[in-house]
Amino acid sequence: MVNLKSQEEIKKIAIAGRILAKILKTLTKEAKIGTRLSQLNALAYQLTKKYKARPAFLGYQPTGASKPFGASICASVNEVVVHGFPSDYKLQSGDVLKIDFGVEYQGFFADAALTIGIGKISKEAKHLIKTTELALKRAIKQAKPGKTLGDIGWIIQKTAEDNGLKVIKCLTGHGVGKELHEEPTIYNYGEKGKGIVLRPGMVLAIEPMLAISTEKIIQKSDESWATADGSLSAHFEHTVAITEKGAKILTIDH
Repeated sequence: MVNLKSQEEIKKIAIAGRILAKILKTLTKEAKIGTRLSQLNALAYQLTKKYKARPAFLGYQPTGASKPFGASICASVNEVVVHGFPSDYKLQSGDVLKIDFGVEYQGFFADAALTIGIGKISKEAKHLIKTTELALKRAIKQAKPGKTLGDIGWIIQKTAEDNGLKVIKCLTGHGVGKELHEEPTIYNYGEKGKGIVLRPGMVLAIEPMLAISTEKIIQKSDESWATADGSLSAHFEHTVAITEKGAKILTIDH
């Protein structure tokens, strides 16, 4: 069942979202050649505590995982799409880094992700990152009353395919707010007009995940998910509230 949020609850989710956005902005600046993923994770933890919030992923056990996640951020490099563990790996020029981060503040959750290129990246990596971010922007424009989850999935899939890229179909977005993962499941593909009709009060984590040449994924030994053929992947995500006037992005720093 989809849990509709009151205006007061949406305001509280937005506070978590602003904290998240501030931290993600700092992490983006620090993510450069020679930076260890573990340094980004430590910084995220310190900043979250500074804001008197909690890293939502730390200790969370996602579906398909055998144990709780042991870090504050997911840091996924190159072919790794999601759930990458922030190891002592040093970022190198040409890497494509995805940072996925969740924050809980006073019992309310927000979730967001972005992808950045490290140093000098390839043309195909730039195209992948740009297209995935565009897919999210277009999906958010569909997030208004009367539209459907199928409309969101359809525009993400169309954006990918029009640009010669693949949608990772096994990985999805989700509801968010009172818990990190709530109903409904938001597929990154679909048919226009199909699925659950969007209503004011819904809060959704919309998160397109695209790859260069495959929609198939494999689970690695560290329980991260990577493209089956080793091709590059990208991931963008915002927490979005459906309002009478349309979509309101909650994971931005106003």
